[in-house]
Formats: sequence, C-alpha cells, structure tokens
Amino acid sequence: MTASQQLPRLGASACVWKDGKVLLVQRAKPPLGLWSLPGGHVEFGETAVAAAQRELLEESGVTADLAEFVGLYEIIREEPPSHYAIACYGGMWRSGAAQASSDAVEARWMAPAELDSLDFAPNVREAIARAWTLLGF
Repeated sequence: MTASQQLPRLGASACVWKDGKVLLVQRAKPPLGLWSLPGGHVEFGETAVAAAQRELLEESGVTADLAEFVGLYEIIREEPPSHYAIACYGGMWRSGAAQASSDAVEARWMAPAELDSLDFAPNVREAIARAWTLLGF
C-alpha cells in the first residue's frame, strides 16, 4: 500500500435542515442508489467543516451554516478494503435550491416521516437523528 492509499481516509458530510426537512442526496457512485448526506473527501490543507461546506455546494447547490459537530462515523469494509472516518456537521439552510450535481443522482428535502422507506448509506440514519436533537427540533 502506498502513502496515497493509506487508510483510513477522512471524509466530511453535511446534515442540513430547512423547514423541518433534511437534505438528502442519492448517490451516483458506489454504493450506487443509496441515500446519503452530501459529503466527500477532505482535501489536503482543508478543514473537515470546510470540506463539508464545499461538498454540500458541489453536490446540491446549497449553502448552510454548519454550526454543530454531529459526530464521527466510520465505515469499514473488507471487500474491497476500505476504511473511512466521516466528520458530520449539522446546520440550517442558508441559500440555494437543492439540485443534484457532481456525485449525486438526485437531491431532495425530506421530512422525517419520509425516511423509513429509503435505503441509506451506513450511519446516515444515526447522523440525522443526532443532528435533529442537537439542532433542537
């Protein structure tokens, strides 16, 4: 394994709320089709919260005040071998209409009652629930 393949990889995600609904994106990359929070890799020299804000804008066209650290979530897979540590930040919508771009097939605001029928990427349900509590809903 080379230094560029070192594991775990650091990622960041954004759990953004508007009018009691959370912003979700449907993944265009493996695991394809799962619903997730907007997010991706943290680049060298970038803070995790800055990465969450950048990925949010790139994937959905939305900006937000990411005021709360929701948690650190790990995804470890044996095949193919991968290990991600994802720093999740929560906050309120600031601007932009949710539109899928970049790594997303679809971007949509969803009420908590709509979430039960969705297939989520790992840890997303837990992050949404924790953000809901931290943001005082």
